[in-house]
Amino acid sequence: MTEVFLRRLSRWQADRERDAVADLYVEAYKGMPSEEFHDREEYLRRLGEHVQRSGFELVIASAGGRLVGSVYGYQADRTDEWWHGLHGELPGELVELTAAGRAFVMTELMVLPSGRRSRVATRLQEHLLSRSGISLAVTLIDQDNAPARGALQSWSWQNLGKITPPSGGPPREAWTRRLGR
Repeated sequence: MTEVFLRRLSRWQADRERDAVADLYVEAYKGMPSEEFHDREEYLRRLGEHVQRSGFELVIASAGGRLVGSVYGYQADRTDEWWHGLHGELPGELVELTAAGRAFVMTELMVLPSGRRSRVATRLQEHLLSRSGISLAVTLIDQDNAPARGALQSWSWQNLGKITPPSGGPPREAWTRRLGR
């Protein structure tokens, strides 16, 4: 793969790039299990909702003038709502960091198959989480997503347990990573 360049986008830039990122989303997940979840219109709906969240940022990776990966995130609500549905007890430190506005939700990390196994995903998540003021990163993954689980473990994330979404869907795994220590 040619040299990969990363760029952080503001919410306004992300809105201008939304179609290109949605195309990347479809291509990155083509042929994957649970393909019905990877619907372009549903992705655009989620992105449109998330881009309005406080602290939203999107990082894109490009190689040879082509988008090869992206990840975005936003500040977790300062309430404990984000943690509703957690199976088990939430450590007090996580409640405190969330209430202090120092928790950041990482979501929609994706890389084209041609960019996988070349540290693009590692660089994307590191770049996104390099913001100052973040002490805790959180993300949710599908329980059967072994590649995501392996990547998170290699990046020093910790499995917090399962969360059942308020929508009533299947439980997902909640992962956290302490930052800035």
